[in-house]
Amino acid sequence: MSERKAPLDGIRVLDLSRVLAGPWCSQNLADLGADVIKVERPGTGDDTRGWGPPYLKDSEGKDTSEAAYFLSTNRNKRSIAIDIATAEGAELVRQIAVHCDILIENFKVGGLRKYGLDYERIKEINPRLIYCSITGFGQTGPKASLPGYDFMIQGMGGLMSITGERDDLPGGGPQKAGVAVTDLFTGMYATIAVLGALQERHRSGLGQHIDLALLDCHVAMLANQTLNYMTSGVAPVRAGNAHQNVVPYQVFAASDGHLIVAVGNDGQYRAYCQVLGRPDLASHPDYATNSLRLVNRKSLIPELESIMKTRKRDEWIEALQKAGVPCGPINNIKQVFEDPQVQARELWRTIPHPLAGTTPTTANPIRYSETPIQYRMAPPLLGQHTEQILEELGLKSPQEG
Repeated sequence: MSERKAPLDGIRVLDLSRVLAGPWCSQNLADLGADVIKVERPGTGDDTRGWGPPYLKDSEGKDTSEAAYFLSTNRNKRSIAIDIATAEGAELVRQIAVHCDILIENFKVGGLRKYGLDYERIKEINPRLIYCSITGFGQTGPKASLPGYDFMIQGMGGLMSITGERDDLPGGGPQKAGVAVTDLFTGMYATIAVLGALQERHRSGLGQHIDLALLDCHVAMLANQTLNYMTSGVAPVRAGNAHQNVVPYQVFAASDGHLIVAVGNDGQYRAYCQVLGRPDLASHPDYATNSLRLVNRKSLIPELESIMKTRKRDEWIEALQKAGVPCGPINNIKQVFEDPQVQARELWRTIPHPLAGTTPTTANPIRYSETPIQYRMAPPLLGQHTEQILEELGLKSPQEG
């Protein structure tokens, strides 16, 4: 029997995006087997190529030109250097688009129209093309023309109002997430949207335009927090490392460090109290159910905090895990990759790299039983595949034409 091909084998993606949200989507598609052609500005390329240090080091320990940020989101792609601001460059992109199934771009609304690379123009030459536009605020509305960046959307979209320590405690106040979650969620929504449109094309034979906004995706991913407001009329506030809807579900200080206890139901709470040596806290009429614990959080949590300080972190973790109570340490990223579970799942991978010999990459978390993710190519050097791509498509570079 022949091997089954990757899910997106035979699909070609024209990637006009840069930085994170768009490239995160196109990396997902590349990991699934699509041929992703990344169009970059000659000389400078994707902005994130310069977002260092840190840079990838060569065999002698010296910095290469490849920033870690760029490496994190551009594997399995090929790079072609084209100046779309020139008539010749824009025409070349149009010619490539004829041969593609998907186009991803994150220019400002209307930004590609002056180059003749907007959806309506591309649709004329390739009606089967799925054209995904990622902007800060979408194609419509009073803010459509404004630029949008992850950090500002985290503020505008409400995340920073519910992230960080409580305002009445030291260190309270607005706090962003440690990674660009708005960009990453938008990239994931873009991936889903593209795959959905690809499936619909099997029926209609036609492509379509996808309008994705950072703000829309950000508000959508707030999940239970938006529904907490919608159903109560009360806007959630910062709760530090505690949960808005579940108690106890937070960080506790042990005698030598901190751990997370994530009690998700009343059965786990009873097991937790047994480990603490306080079964009375499980049967107490104020704490017997999660709803009661939420209402009486202020009296319960100090009781639990005082008990948790009496033993070492790892002692608590061992005892709680044996009792089936979800818990764990708070690792730094070095400790993450030292975790035996992370190592067993092979989340640290390496790919051959033309400048450094190899480059590390974080494994894609998708685990197919029959068509596993292939780490085919390192993030490309700027323009590395220009001649190869043009030759494959029977096209000439502007210099040749």
